[in-house]
Amino acid sequence: MQPAPPGRGRWRGARAGALPLRLRPFAPVATRLQTWQAEWQAGFGRALALEAERRRPFLWLPVAMGAGILLYFAADREPALWAPVLGFALSAACAFLLRTRRVAAMACLAAAAAFAGFAAGVWRTADIAAPMLDRPRIGKLTGFVETVEARDVGARLVVLVTNIAGVPAEARPKRVRVNIRAGSVAPGDHIVATARLLPPPGPARAGGYDFGRDAFFRGIGAVGSISGKVALAPPPHPLPPRLALDVVIDQARNALTRRIAEAGGGQGGAVAAALVTGKRGLISEATNNDLRAAGIYHIVSISGLHMVLAAGTIFWLVRALLALSQTAALRWPVKKIAAAAAMLGATAYCVFSGGDVATERSLIMTLVMLGAVLVDRAALSMRNLALAAMIVLLREPEALLGPSFQMSFGAVAALIAFAERWEGRSRAHPPPALVWPLGPLWAAALGIIVTTLLATAATAPFGAYHFQTFNPFGLLGNAMALPFVSLFVMPAAVFGVLAYPFGLDWPAWALMGLASDVVLNVAHWVAAIDHSTVMIAAFGPAVLICFVLALLWLTLWTTAWRWLAALPLVFGVAIAGKPERPEILIERDGSGLAVRGADGRLAIAGRPSRFVLQQWLAADGDGRSPDDPTLRAGVACDALGCVARTGDQRAVSHARDRLAIIEDCLRADLVVTAIPWSGACKARLIERMGLARDGATSLYRSRSGWSSRISEHSDSERPWSRRRPPPAAQSAPAAASPASGADDDAGPL
Repeated sequence: MQPAPPGRGRWRGARAGALPLRLRPFAPVATRLQTWQAEWQAGFGRALALEAERRRPFLWLPVAMGAGILLYFAADREPALWAPVLGFALSAACAFLLRTRRVAAMACLAAAAAFAGFAAGVWRTADIAAPMLDRPRIGKLTGFVETVEARDVGARLVVLVTNIAGVPAEARPKRVRVNIRAGSVAPGDHIVATARLLPPPGPARAGGYDFGRDAFFRGIGAVGSISGKVALAPPPHPLPPRLALDVVIDQARNALTRRIAEAGGGQGGAVAAALVTGKRGLISEATNNDLRAAGIYHIVSISGLHMVLAAGTIFWLVRALLALSQTAALRWPVKKIAAAAAMLGATAYCVFSGGDVATERSLIMTLVMLGAVLVDRAALSMRNLALAAMIVLLREPEALLGPSFQMSFGAVAALIAFAERWEGRSRAHPPPALVWPLGPLWAAALGIIVTTLLATAATAPFGAYHFQTFNPFGLLGNAMALPFVSLFVMPAAVFGVLAYPFGLDWPAWALMGLASDVVLNVAHWVAAIDHSTVMIAAFGPAVLICFVLALLWLTLWTTAWRWLAALPLVFGVAIAGKPERPEILIERDGSGLAVRGADGRLAIAGRPSRFVLQQWLAADGDGRSPDDPTLRAGVACDALGCVARTGDQRAVSHARDRLAIIEDCLRADLVVTAIPWSGACKARLIERMGLARDGATSLYRSRSGWSSRISEHSDSERPWSRRRPPPAAQSAPAAASPASGADDDAGPL
């Protein structure tokens, strides 16, 4: 017998001989699979070693921290602080002890970061916890006016409460947000007025935007409106020092807002004022819609773009002025001085603009990147972005759930990742030089197009998840509008702010208003294009997680295995392409409902609030306006209620009278009413007491009838959860429920 040849053939022959007789024909396939497995493991090890050498695993620490924050918000009751703190300590200790074993140490560090995120959520909630209003109330409200935001009609106030009639001190909200239709008040005034206050409402649909949670983390315990005259009253105590400072800042913001709006004129002046002071109340809804359709609404929200442009303008101005001096240019660290001045200017800009959540996050990112200049590091790097993300998440864990954090960090991560790839490619293959002036112009145009494409692709999943919209012409809008914002609007804003104390600011605001008018004309032109706004049916968190994982995997790794990001991306697209739409949507107070008819579109019965109806239509991917008359098509109504039919001809009744409930329980398949009802009903009944317990309810078609999903679970006891009324309150007359227009005061904060 001849010996087996050496090498692979010998190994293959030995393996084949070791296989059972019936499996020997498959030996080549098994051998190839084993070879591929060995090669893949070796390649994985080499890639991981290379990523570790490039210090890329550090970038996953904020991802692990975010996972811990998500676990905190998934809890059905408020956790104890000691548990995540202990977990963090043990994980950190294990990481130190296992520091010589790379994979084990990284796993322990990831666990420590997750425990840190969880602990940050517990600490943040306990730190800002304040009572939420227990039920709708009408009575005297007294308090200090914190902020005033002028609107087309009236103003919106945030009031630091000193007393609410009928509410004991231990259950009194810390601050409330109210609208006034007439009258004039100023920040710092102590007012007394008759207010109609509501608890911050929960989601308008199961899985939808949770206004109550956002209000809790902003310290707002009630929303509503003031009817009648607003009077000044003697305060029970002096202004708190922090409030006194906030009042001075808000008064200055209001004065500058009026100055810019008057000098700029029209909606251009209103947009210019919003860019500088953050006060967006003067911008009309039509202008907001045009900006959204053109994909450039981000320019009126003071966030990363404005912070970078403002800090960049200050950086360039200080550096250019110092460079005029030969002594300063040769002997002083001009770049670092300019970076320090830009940090001070960005901080002042954040404070003056009101210190909104998105603005504070942008400030942290800007300070981290400018701080890198002070220590001779690259300003734009993924490590700086990771540090900024960790600072933001530790300071404001709730930011992770909002679109601002997700979109800003997602866009910046995509841009930095592309810059890293482009820089490496440019070193290996230098691009050909272009003749001046075509070179700079071409580079600038290409830069705007590429960055807009990248930012749009990175933020599109978040916009679709939170707002159910996609703007396909956003590239066109940004390419046409951002040059005016970068070259005229923001530089004029910086010079206007510097000239404002001297009374020489009018030309800057006039120029800013003209440039803003150009931006608005661009927005209006883009918005007029057919399908400038595409409605997308709402998809669940699992789809968003797939998109986020794909974005992170693609941007945080540098080796070829980053292309595995295609797997979660394809999976997410496949799920999002077939969304599960509810057959019936019921408002949280029973005042209205939507039924999917035979044509597949929603029809409205009852009188749901405009805000809730907008949420329903957006989540369904329906572009109709809440005023569209076709929303009432196919619904039969009389004085006692309405009847609609589903696609399979099941009758759904919305009853407004007790006699109608008795009749419809015998004839309909589903009866919905805002009246408390405990009597027998042959049909399925959803009434006021059940809705008070479960919140907004969605019904899905099933073989046995309908399966339901609710927005508020009775076993969830979190500080921002809506309080369940006691049985006596649940049995109160339906007239005590909020009016159908009440939710118009409960728009996004």
